Amino acid sequence: MRNEMKRREFIELTLASSALCLGGSGVWALAASPNGPKLVSPGCRKTKVKVARLYLGDPQLRAWPKPDLNLEDEVRFYGSEFAKLGKEMADVEFVVDELVTAADQVAPLKPKLKDVDGILAIHLRMGIGGILREILSVGQPTMVFAVPYSGHEWSGFGALQKQELGAKMGCMLTSDYRQLAAAVRPFRAIHHLREAKILNVTSATSTGNDAVQKKFGTQVKEIGLKQMLDACNAVDEQQAKAEAEKWIQGAVAVVEPPPEAVLKSCKLALAFERLLDEEEATVMTVDCYGTMYRPLCQGYAFPCLGFTRLNDMGLGGMCESDLESAMTHILFQGLSGRPGFISDPTVDESNNSIILAHCLGTRKMDGPDGPAAPYKLRTIMERQEGVVPQVKMRVGEKVTQARLVGADLLPYFVGQIIEVPDLDRGCRTKITVKVEGSAEKLWKNWSYGLHRVTCYGDITKELEHFCRFKTVEMKNEAV
Repeated sequence: MRNEMKRREFIELTLASSALCLGGSGVWALAASPNGPKLVSPGCRKTKVKVARLYLGDPQLRAWPKPDLNLEDEVRFYGSEFAKLGKEMADVEFVVDELVTAADQVAPLKPKLKDVDGILAIHLRMGIGGILREILSVGQPTMVFAVPYSGHEWSGFGALQKQELGAKMGCMLTSDYRQLAAAVRPFRAIHHLREAKILNVTSATSTGNDAVQKKFGTQVKEIGLKQMLDACNAVDEQQAKAEAEKWIQGAVAVVEPPPEAVLKSCKLALAFERLLDEEEATVMTVDCYGTMYRPLCQGYAFPCLGFTRLNDMGLGGMCESDLESAMTHILFQGLSGRPGFISDPTVDESNNSIILAHCLGTRKMDGPDGPAAPYKLRTIMERQEGVVPQVKMRVGEKVTQARLVGADLLPYFVGQIIEVPDLDRGCRTKITVKVEGSAEKLWKNWSYGLHRVTCYGDITKELEHFCRFKTVEMKNEAV
């Protein structure tokens, strides 16, 4: 490891180097716009998640929860519980909001129900069997929320899920009203994937995205080298210098990268944001080890710092034109509000762990409103060039790793961070994850490429609901 340059010295060198002016006099400053950025965090455009909120109960069956239950009062109570959720529901629009007391009341609602991202069916009292079946006949993702004592219908939910009619039915049986927010998260993920647009900087021939676009609605647009460099040259020089200063001031240390590399990386980072805004896109990926390695990465700058910045903002930056990892990243954002960390793993059976490593680290693994993890500015380990944030994640965090393979499969595993290695082997950012299950079975079951995407938290339940709704097979690789 080279001697670390003091941050103040680095800033002075960066700002004093007039030879780094790369042309372009654009005054674009998205972050400073009085109206704010056009993009909405995390991972979707301006439209809200459309949910049908239906309260179910038969006023004639008065036994459970109690004979004198007032359904209108129950609806008002739930309204107060939703109000407590605040920001967690700020991007949700209840386009249908009805108390349904008989099965024949569903038919007039069906045209509206066909246009929503999902249906939240809240069980108030007994007698909802026929009502629920009519709702499920619409064929939309439906989450049934039932607190204890709502009625006895729960005893048939499992059997109903196994039938074709209940194939898209998820259930949450809980006394925790905060789980109302969790109930809509799969709908949010569905919405985000449909709204998402991925920009892929490459000159490679497209391998096709038809099955994925047909199932999820996600668009992929290829961006050529000229358009990318034009966007870089349009970034204001002073804005790029200010961005570089911010990264340097925030770093624990600047180790290898020279000043001009950080400045160019920041120009590329700002150009990414510019292109995402112009294209109304949400995620950027670059063929950084393929067609863009020499003309963009070696000829201008590597994308790593820019990807970290997008992830911190609640958008997305993914390495190596990995479209499946990009899709997984968007899925994680929709389900948890947190970004993903793409990795090249290596296994250590001595402590039943897998080490997830990549030079690109995400600082705000808790989401864009969360704290930023400590980081150093480093070069890419295997290339000894470029600029990457080496991020120190938190020991003790539960994590979920997954990859959305094509349109029909999601291999995954969960574990807990037990160490954050800092050594000169492998990629810069590393976490050692103790596997829930068997690390041996994990590597024996491993397939579908090297990359996995990691997010903080065990989001297995949310993934299960999403996969049920979108007919995706989940496969735990560690069992």
